Amino acid sequence: MNGTVQDERPDIPGAAGLEVGVTPGPLPGTVQVVVSGEIDFDNTTFLREALIAVLVSHRATLLVDLERVTFCDCAGLNTFLTARHAALQAGRSLHITAEGRRVGRLLNLTDTRSLLT
Repeated sequence: MNGTVQDERPDIPGAAGLEVGVTPGPLPGTVQVVVSGEIDFDNTTFLREALIAVLVSHRATLLVDLERVTFCDCAGLNTFLTARHAALQAGRSLHITAEGRRVGRLLNLTDTRSLLT
């Protein structure tokens, strides 16, 4: 899975506009996943499926860039924790390598930064 996938389901409030891009990572054995837009309860299924698809199609560490995420609620955080667990079960890892102010605040408030970075 390389390229960008978008969740543009207009029938689901808040789902439109989330994008997940996948490219080879900067180091051997890594894949860069760039997420942009708002992450909330309405689109976490799409995001989780995209992250799991990357895990299945690449035997690599996932490096997740959230710098372009404009909003992330606890459902989004749970999605990243679930994807991290799936990565660990597959003998791989998931790391958030960049985040904007809002995501950084969420990681700090929930004390999950050490798990995801």
